[in-house]
Amino acid sequence: MNKRWAVRDNADEDEVNSLAAALNMDAVLSKLLVQRGIRTYDEARYFFRPDERYLHDPFLMTDMEKAILRIEQAIAAGEKILVYGDYDVDGTTAVAVVYGFFKDYHPDNKIEYYIPDRYNEGYGISTISIDYAELNGFTLIIALDCGIKSVDKIAYANTKGIDFIICDHHLPGAELPAAIAVLDPKRQDCIYPFKELSACGIGFKLIQAYAEKNNIPFEKVSRYFDLVAISIACDIVHINGENRVLAHLGLNKINTDPCIGVKMLMQVAGKTSNYTISDVVFLLGPRINAAGRIDDAKHAVELLSTCDEATAKQKGLLINIKNTERKGHDMQITDEALGMIDNDELLISRKSTVVFNENWHKGVIGIVASRLTEKYYRPTIVLTRSNGHVAGSARSVFGYDLYEALCECSDLLIQFGGHKYAAGLTMHPENVEAFSNRFEEVVSSTIKPEQLVQQILIDAELRLSQIEPKFFRILNQFAPFGPENMAPVFLTKNVYVSGNAGLAGESHLRMVVIQQGSPGFSCIAFNHGEYLSKIKKDVPFDICYAIEENIWQERRTIQLNIKGIRFTG
Repeated sequence: MNKRWAVRDNADEDEVNSLAAALNMDAVLSKLLVQRGIRTYDEARYFFRPDERYLHDPFLMTDMEKAILRIEQAIAAGEKILVYGDYDVDGTTAVAVVYGFFKDYHPDNKIEYYIPDRYNEGYGISTISIDYAELNGFTLIIALDCGIKSVDKIAYANTKGIDFIICDHHLPGAELPAAIAVLDPKRQDCIYPFKELSACGIGFKLIQAYAEKNNIPFEKVSRYFDLVAISIACDIVHINGENRVLAHLGLNKINTDPCIGVKMLMQVAGKTSNYTISDVVFLLGPRINAAGRIDDAKHAVELLSTCDEATAKQKGLLINIKNTERKGHDMQITDEALGMIDNDELLISRKSTVVFNENWHKGVIGIVASRLTEKYYRPTIVLTRSNGHVAGSARSVFGYDLYEALCECSDLLIQFGGHKYAAGLTMHPENVEAFSNRFEEVVSSTIKPEQLVQQILIDAELRLSQIEPKFFRILNQFAPFGPENMAPVFLTKNVYVSGNAGLAGESHLRMVVIQQGSPGFSCIAFNHGEYLSKIKKDVPFDICYAIEENIWQERRTIQLNIKGIRFTG
């Protein structure tokens, strides 16, 4: 697939030079800081030295006082508390944090957790769960990663005498639910300084506030840093501001003293040290998600909240089996969907993709939608049958607002929700064809041509000779990487291959590149095998790449992770 190369041009040269002088730093590294909004010595110190002292006061969050007071009342009166959360990584880690913390201060028979069934209840707060709470004597529900738009469900709970505390990070609607407390930094009336917490992050702020109010040592709160970091990584929230602090502290805990459940996940994943945000996303996240996609997300909560090694081992092995099963469904459905598109001239010619098969496993259609988007690079929706309706997962391309496109199709949908780049939807089976055509009409009329070509955003141009140990050491301190703090991508022109290039696996290119006046650097270029025949010793080419550390048999070397190759001749 052809990709556009775009070089950032958003760093004032005077600011770059001033900061470089203040920090005694290479100007390229200084430029990366300015691109991230860091312009002074103090801002750089905050960036490079994340510390728990920089965590915000949880009571700055609107309704936090009300939430803590209601929990204190429930514990004092011996009320039954139900901790409720979504079935994805953010939801299950949030439940594990809040349930794990409060069960130390409330009798076991007075606090439980509840994860809705993906297939029978769907996303969010369900009537079934409220009826369950009433039947079992729960009078307070702490809802995590959902509830901000559940106006009718909270009203229903109020008629049952059940109070709600909502901890959500999605955008509120025009009306807030009539809960005892609604914790969401995205509320218009919330002055909390950081707006992009994960749901688990908001659950963390809840226990932080309770600990502060009740003189509980911070160590009882900080032991959950690893779970918060997992939620930040896997929910793809911004890794700047307070999230950067939490992600840094959480990665430290994952790599030095993970909880029993996380330790077991690391073991079954086959990697037990040196975790990065990317490792969390690709090794731990899919396994946690697999519990809810294939079986029951409660297995994930039990794993992440247990203090018993035998239970952790049992649940970790079970979840790993479910992840293997998930991979099988994923590969099968992806292959079937690719075949449908490639063998249909109408589908292949469209600017959107909508595919439907009533037998596809609902638990993996979101993954398949992501794979199809990566392959064809256009807004994509994968549909399957579920409980008499058709359910779908949607993914978008950079810069295109998928949610707005779905709003234009809302009359054909039973319900939908999500954000700019990912959404879920439900419709009646008879509307599938009409929806597919309408969605294509909307996308075709609103998407820009350049949005249909994947872009590589380059931070700075670099000579290979600049990649020295000090440069790499400072660059490593830019981590953890993620949205709003992505791993920097560099452009180097006129490099040559040194020695023989070759393939790793079927499609990954391995080579060593050199530039005049520089040593050679090992490179890995995933899915760039088609360039092998073009790369000759005497033919110059340009590369864009991220710089990373390759660890092999305890030997550490600098490696260039190639994002794009361009021949200029």
